[in-house]
Formats: sequence, structure tokens, C-alpha cells
Amino acid sequence: MRGLDERTGSLFSYVDLEARVRRDHPLRTIREIVNTALVEMDGDFAVLYPPGLGRWFVGLGVDEPAWDHSSFTKNRDRLLEGEIAAKFLRAVLAQPRVKRLLSSDHFSVDGTLIEAWASIKSFRRKDGGDNGPDGAGRNAERGFHKEKRSNDTHQSTSDPEARLYKKGDGQPARLCYLGHALMENRHGLAVDGGITQATGTGERDAALAMLDRRPSRRRITLGADKAYDVRQFVKDLRERKVTPHIAIDGHLSKTGKPRVTAIDDRTKRHPGYDVSQRCRKRIEEVFGWIKASAGMAKVKLRGCARVNAAFTLNLAAYNLIRLPKLLAAPA
Repeated sequence: MRGLDERTGSLFSYVDLEARVRRDHPLRTIREIVNTALVEMDGDFAVLYPPGLGRWFVGLGVDEPAWDHSSFTKNRDRLLEGEIAAKFLRAVLAQPRVKRLLSSDHFSVDGTLIEAWASIKSFRRKDGGDNGPDGAGRNAERGFHKEKRSNDTHQSTSDPEARLYKKGDGQPARLCYLGHALMENRHGLAVDGGITQATGTGERDAALAMLDRRPSRRRITLGADKAYDVRQFVKDLRERKVTPHIAIDGHLSKTGKPRVTAIDDRTKRHPGYDVSQRCRKRIEEVFGWIKASAGMAKVKLRGCARVNAAFTLNLAAYNLIRLPKLLAAPA
């Protein structure tokens, strides 16, 4: 049945947003951490923005107009040039009450595929030899049967920096990037990360780059899965005073012999090795949140620089949503 259309609301409403957010809401902690990080980055923003522009990351009242979407588009290139995403992640982690939560001795590393915003049909020969009589066209027909395609001879017309790659045998090849994260093992917070092109050595190269960015050169342990069980990589870790707590890659060769691991028996016997193997799996929680909650399973940006900035900001966001509970826990 249809009732009477009675309206009891007042014509005007005056809302105090501060009163609407309870004192113990986790967003208050997140906002405080973010504001502190942004204050530390004032010098970086001063280089990017001319004096007088002060509406960056400020609170807006209910009745105040929001920014037009073009504001973010115009600012994006300046933020990329200033490497603001990486600086913001470091500024969050550098705050004293956050820093005390981080392990300085035990870390884990891993990589994940980030599908590019490009169709497999856009993966065409660089010399244009597979174009139809009317050229590449828009959403033109493509037949891949018996066609040999590789990143050496082909390139996506939609995102030239994306690479055709598959994570393992039996999995389909996709146009994608590789996302990387370095995690501390105490609370599973991401301390570094980024995007590279998808290559067979991309995960190991990125791991070494992240280790080289560490401010300290004290000896640490590094947990990783079996994809990192490579003799040269283990050698590179030891040269950096990093103990490799890497899972054993013992797959059988074509002759039926198990592969020889690069991890020595002394390392495997240490009790810390088993602890690292348990802790390293938590890095999948970081990637899972970034893909499912932050929407990066298939990225909506093109180009390595833009994808890298979005990925790094999402690493910082993952940390921020976990920090209120960690900071509230008894020491």
C-alpha cells in the first residue's frame, strides 16, 4: 500500500563533519599520519607548485564545491616527475610511531602480474607486416593461429611499454607489467615497491634495486619464493650482506634429475629459515588487497611511469588501512 507522502525534513541542513566522525574512528589515525607525511613533503610540493596554490589535499566542507576532474589530470604529470608516490610511502614509514613497528632485520620480497590496459589484439608486428589492407584499424580482425609472437618482434599499439608474459607453464600469456613489493616481516607492512616491465629477470632485478635503496647496510634476511632460487641472485644478495632465505626450487629436469638449489645446507638448517618461509607468504595479502580492493588486477592507466605511481600509492594505502589497529595494540 502507498502511504502518505509526508516530508518532515527541514529545508536547510547545517552539518558539522567533525561531530559526525567518532573519536575512535580509524580514519582519524589515518588522517593524522597522512597529514604528517604531507608536511614532511612540503619542500617537494614547493618545487612542483607555484606559490599561492594551497588547495592540495585540504579538507572540504559539505557545501563547498569539489575539484573538477581536470585538476587531477593537470597535476598528474608534475607528481610523476617529482616521484611523489615513492616519497609519500617513505614519509609514512619514517614517522617515529610507525617506524617502531617495522623490523630492521627480516624482510620478504615477491612480484605479481599486473594486467595492462591493452587488448591482446593490439599486440602487432613492429614493422606493420600483420596489418590488413586498410591498416591496423580499430578493433580489426586478428588471427593468431600458428603465428609466432614475441616482445622482440611485436608491440602493443595501445600500450607500447606493456610486455607479453606468462607467470608459469600452462598459464596464458597476457600483456602486463610486473609489480614488486619489499615487506618487513614483523607486521607485514610494505616498505618499498614499484612496477617494471615484465621480463624473466624482472623480479630478481627489482629485488636488488629495492635492497640497494635501503638507507642501512646492516645484515638482514630476505625471504622469497622458489623463483628467486638462482645462483647469481644468491651471490648478489650475499655481496649486499643479505642472507637468502629463499624457497628451494627442486623441480625435475627433462632427464628426471632434481634441480640443484643455490641455497646451502647451513642456511636451511638455521631456525630462522623456517620462520622466514612462513612470514614471506604474507606478502600475498598486500598483492591481494591491491588487486581486489584497489582495483589493480587490470590497471586503468598506460605507461610504466603512471602504473608505477598508482601501484606505489596503493602500497602506501595498504599500510595506512592497517596502521590504526597496529598503533592501537599494546606495545
